[in-house]
Amino acid sequence: MSVSAPDPVVPLDGVDDWTEAALDVLTRIPGVDRVGVAVVEGGGRRLLFTASDRQRGGTHEWCHIDAFATAPLNDAIGTGELVADALECLEGRYADFVAAQRDTTYRAVAAAPFTTDGSAMGGFVLYYSQPQAFDAAQRAELHAIADRLERDLRERLTPAGSPEVALHRPAPGTLIAEHDMPADPSGVGAARRFLRQVLTDWSVSPDKADQAVLCLSELATNALIHTGGGCHVRVELQDGVLTTRVHDNGAAVSPQVRGDDDSLHGHGHGLRLVDAMVDSWGRTTDAHSAAVWFALAV
Repeated sequence: MSVSAPDPVVPLDGVDDWTEAALDVLTRIPGVDRVGVAVVEGGGRRLLFTASDRQRGGTHEWCHIDAFATAPLNDAIGTGELVADALECLEGRYADFVAAQRDTTYRAVAAAPFTTDGSAMGGFVLYYSQPQAFDAAQRAELHAIADRLERDLRERLTPAGSPEVALHRPAPGTLIAEHDMPADPSGVGAARRFLRQVLTDWSVSPDKADQAVLCLSELATNALIHTGGGCHVRVELQDGVLTTRVHDNGAAVSPQVRGDDDSLHGHGHGLRLVDAMVDSWGRTTDAHSAAVWFALAV
């Protein structure tokens, strides 16, 4: 019986060319023996990863890694903060990662995120063969390199200025549903009913559906209160993970709240409630609008 090889992981258009240029910049940093780069995919649940030693036939070999795995690069992307230290000093936080480096010549690691307006779209990790000081000057230089690479990557991925479209391309087989919520308090209730019906159709368990509907209600209410405009709701179900995104339209008028409508009753828990109920969440912004998403294993 023949066994077919898995389909290769293919990055978005423009990522391969950017990667070639990024690796060229990063491998020239003194003392660096290996470089890895990652781009956020799947609503922040996974990373598209390749490295300077993952090339074959002139092309980069990509793989998917769990964005929530415990490793310096994952933490840098997840927190938006630089992670840089000697391997022996990182062992307490990243025991498995450090153990995997024991048969190598690496002595230190630095991981930096590509961050814009508080949201990370990826990052890089550097493996050094010599001890590093990681003083203020070196850290500032790593941040500056990350900023330059981030700007280049964003320009390549979003020539029309729409990061939401480029950075969240759904994988084949993903279930998708969308709903436009008007700039009216009654729209929050309609959004809740939309999501509950979708999750029923997708055979999501009632308790998980309740969690998702409550979180959507909070995000939609916040969008209505803080922008006065409507929002676009996009729901994706892939590999047992439900991702819900609320993208406001950036309007600046005040909503007209009717006293007999209960759509806004009980709001105020906001992102604290969402943070307590979901597996992960995040926020992205551009010059005109913002989007908040959450992911929930169902």
